[in-house]
Amino acid sequence: MFISAAEPVTAPAGGAELGQVIGLSIAAGLVTCVLLVIAWAHRTHRIEWIQRAGERLGARTGEPGWASIPTLFVASSLIVALLGFMWDVSLHAGRGRDAGPLANPAHYLILYGLFALFVAGMSAVIYARDGEKPGIAAVRITRNWYAPVSGIFIAACGLYALIGFPLDDVWHRLFGQDVTLWGPTHLMLIGGAGLSTAGIILLHREADFAMRQNGKEMPTWLKTATLSIGFGALLIGLSVFQAEFDFGIAQFRMVFAPLMIVAAAGVTLVAARLYVGPGAAIVAAVFFLLMRGIISFIVTDFFGEAHHVFPLYLGSAVLIELLAFTQLRNKPLWFGAIGGLLIGTVGLVIEKLWNDRVFQFPWTQDMWLEGLLMAVPVAIASGLCGALFSLGLQGRLPAAKISRTIITASVLVIAAAVANGLHATVPKNASASFALTQVGTAAHPEVTAKITVEPAGLVDKHPTWVQITAWQGGGAGVVTDRLRRTGDNTWESTKPVPVGGNWKTLLRVQDGRTLAAVPIFMPADAPLKVKEVPASAEFTRKFVPEIDILQRERKGDTSPWLWGAANMVVLLCSLAIIIGISVSVARVARRIEEHEADSSGDRTPTLTS
Repeated sequence: MFISAAEPVTAPAGGAELGQVIGLSIAAGLVTCVLLVIAWAHRTHRIEWIQRAGERLGARTGEPGWASIPTLFVASSLIVALLGFMWDVSLHAGRGRDAGPLANPAHYLILYGLFALFVAGMSAVIYARDGEKPGIAAVRITRNWYAPVSGIFIAACGLYALIGFPLDDVWHRLFGQDVTLWGPTHLMLIGGAGLSTAGIILLHREADFAMRQNGKEMPTWLKTATLSIGFGALLIGLSVFQAEFDFGIAQFRMVFAPLMIVAAAGVTLVAARLYVGPGAAIVAAVFFLLMRGIISFIVTDFFGEAHHVFPLYLGSAVLIELLAFTQLRNKPLWFGAIGGLLIGTVGLVIEKLWNDRVFQFPWTQDMWLEGLLMAVPVAIASGLCGALFSLGLQGRLPAAKISRTIITASVLVIAAAVANGLHATVPKNASASFALTQVGTAAHPEVTAKITVEPAGLVDKHPTWVQITAWQGGGAGVVTDRLRRTGDNTWESTKPVPVGGNWKTLLRVQDGRTLAAVPIFMPADAPLKVKEVPASAEFTRKFVPEIDILQRERKGDTSPWLWGAANMVVLLCSLAIIIGISVSVARVARRIEEHEADSSGDRTPTLTS
């Protein structure tokens, strides 16, 4: 062996300590009780400071309090939650699992952000009193209590995301820790927060209509800037699913990267340009780049954690703006479909140029055909959904049958693409032989490697990658080395990689559907009851599924039925959120359409529940 035995990993791998769980539960219960008392006191006129706060905020923008207060909460909550989220991912990538929710400082930011998001929605729900109908699409809750439909949706998103926190601990106890961004409960956290940004855009639309009815109007420049930034926030929210690729530790096939980029761009940029007007798509992309750049600087340079990059989106934004110079801007659904096609083709070429320059691994020839077959249909579907969103905000939705067909088809197209991307294989009877050369020190051992893969034809001439990855070593960052090919089945290092301490170092091969790995060094892990996998001078080991190494903490002996049922519950909840935003937009669109029809007939408009 090159190194002496490392200190075993001791952080728990099956859920947090009960003391932390109980403490968080008590704290959350107390805060919830306080908020319920405040809401009751406001609605019964026992306190007036919430009303006065809404009036003062509204005096600056012209918006009613049921929109201005939630906007303030959402703006702060999403920024804080995004910082906490990216910091949390970097901590797990660089340092491994933590000792519990209270042991990770990033979790405090995430908890605050998600709780503030829920409060934002609830502030819209409880603000209106004495039978006031907040917005044209207000929902009747009790005899004289109405709430804006968008506020209900934002609160539901916040609650959905918050529920993900305790469920995450339950998930770990049942199935072990899934050290991946795409764990089901993790998707609840980021999905709820990300989609809430669509709710805040809808809330502004309800407020805008209410202002017009009262003879008020927000200044055009302020409205344009607010909405463009809102769509930029939506672009950020839909892009957090890509974070594993951003950090260079993707645990899924590379074909997902272009798919997720076009999905986010299609919905956001098309809707922004059609609803807000000229330049909105570019402003949204610039806001995305500005915020992600600031977060990256804070996490990497200030906190000293793992470095990450992010997509560009500017090329796609320019394409959408150019398309709007054609007559297609007057045919929104065609605009969305063609815009999505441009994003999924020309836009991806621009993204490839950016990706290959700033990301750790380029998009190679191996992934392009399958990647395009997945990305182009998703881009077109996303562009259509973006067009539908803009039409709903304008009160111009097509027939219900057409809208439902587009939404249903889009969900099915995305589901089929995701299912295809998740299908990966591990070659049978395949192995890798290593010859390691020590180039580090006894305290910080590092090696270079010469590798021979058997059988000889296992990897084709243009694989997605053959790399060595080292992560979770207790220091900052992820170390990756894209190996240099020296023969038909031989590769060698281009730089040293760590093989000591708590580093987890492995050879990774992604070639077509092949997604496999070989451990080079793995530390002993006491909670998992596994021994060290040493980095000897020479050894041969078999290829195994990457997930067996990257997610070493997962339990392999749980019931498949329990696993399937748990995933199905999360899936159904996620579909409910998608249905929620669809129903909310449709409700607002119908009310606007009915009002305009009444107005054209010289009838006094009425607000219905």
